Amino acid sequence: MSGVIDIDGTRAEWTFPAEANAVRAARHVVRDTLRTWGLDPGVRDVTVLLVSELVTNSLRYASGPIGVRLIHREPTESAPFLLVEVSDPLPDPPTERAASPDDEGGRGLQLVARSTRRWGTRRDTGGKTVWFELALTG
Repeated sequence: MSGVIDIDGTRAEWTFPAEANAVRAARHVVRDTLRTWGLDPGVRDVTVLLVSELVTNSLRYASGPIGVRLIHREPTESAPFLLVEVSDPLPDPPTERAASPDDEGGRGLQLVARSTRRWGTRRDTGGKTVWFELALTG
């Protein structure tokens, strides 16, 4: 991890170099942060899995730093949710593929789409961000 940008009770952000250990490092800090925030173990597990998939995609296709941001939101009009963003310098949006049963890859975005309440991508000045929201209960 090249640097913790910000951590407080509702927001955490890190930057990882595009190196092989980025996925493991991202899983570790995300899991620890969500545990510190007291989020449900099921939410922690799903979030760690999806961050792992998205950081793996960034590592596979981009050559620059990978950003991970968590925002715990508690809007007054609706249920609380967790916003997760994974950014990299490649401007091209990811492509959702239909993986066959024997394919080794191609399921990351399918997992994101089926496990979250909303997800999407956006171009940024320095590349792109893939984001998703998970509903929080309790």
